[in-house]
Amino acid sequence: MYLLKLLFSSCSFFQFIPLFSLLVSYLSVELTDSVNVRLVGGHSHCAGRVEVLHEGQWGTVCGDGWDLADAAVVCRELDYALANAHLMGAAHFGPGLETIWMNYVVCTGSESTLKNCGSYGKVGQGCGPYGDAGPELKGLVGGSRCSGRLEILHNQTWMSVCDAVFDQQDAEVVCRELDCGAPVQVLGAAAFGKGDAQMWTQEIQCRGNESQIHLCPTLPSHENNCLHDNDVGLMCADHVNVRLVNGSSRCAGRVEVLHRGQWGTVCDDYWDLADAAIVCRELDCGEPVDALSAAHFGPGSGPIWMGMTFCTGSESTLKNCGSYGWGIHTCNHSEDAGVNCSELK
Repeated sequence: MYLLKLLFSSCSFFQFIPLFSLLVSYLSVELTDSVNVRLVGGHSHCAGRVEVLHEGQWGTVCGDGWDLADAAVVCRELDYALANAHLMGAAHFGPGLETIWMNYVVCTGSESTLKNCGSYGKVGQGCGPYGDAGPELKGLVGGSRCSGRLEILHNQTWMSVCDAVFDQQDAEVVCRELDCGAPVQVLGAAAFGKGDAQMWTQEIQCRGNESQIHLCPTLPSHENNCLHDNDVGLMCADHVNVRLVNGSSRCAGRVEVLHRGQWGTVCDDYWDLADAAIVCRELDCGEPVDALSAAHFGPGSGPIWMGMTFCTGSESTLKNCGSYGWGIHTCNHSEDAGVNCSELK
């Protein structure tokens, strides 16, 4: 746990003073428009334990996950100028005796009031590691170790995740937890097939720097009727060397390859079904239906990595096919190659 020392330009002597002494643990909250915030137990109006008003009752804010972005919102709401801050130990201004209204607050730092920040659990639930425990990662299903449909464990029940409540920051945490590098694509609409477990429909609120997904706060969501047609999947970089972009599914689109950490396109010169077959196989998308040219799925941007590709059809990855060499070509993006595979997942 931490204490926070802040310097407010509105306070006398411009000295460092302790602010925000917070109770230990977790909770989360949706607060009404009537919420106010105050600092209690400090030696001036610029310092103290953070308390919020909800349903006519003052309560405290738990300290887990509390950081300078959260503190900045309180300072702004109280019209204090935040000049500097230091994180210190817990309950410097003493524990509050009221209800604990908020836990694991997730502010970006730009909110005008603390009630607009995300937080974890239920109003007044109390503190204890993460309140209602967050989801644990089962893994990625229906693809490979580093790509597939996302499934999580919550309250000893396996669940698929609705694509509407999952974003790039959440994907960064999942790929990191699986030791699979950075996320390449977040894919909705059951791209890796439909699950048969329950649906997780709460909003996952990862910042992107967490080591495990169960450390991410969650919020209630309006997606309670989400079906397995909307199971989310993802691809992480340690698995993916090729992807299809701008198509109707992950098995159709403009061909792009990853080289030196950067995605680039493939020139359509001599692009044929033998080349397309390697892409479809590499992505577990069945057989090639069309080898498309002339930027059928729209022109890409960035480098054109491969020109004059020569695949025999037996290669395991497009990178193993012959070509003039990385970045050597006579094309522009109006000649980007594309593929339609038989498994339009």
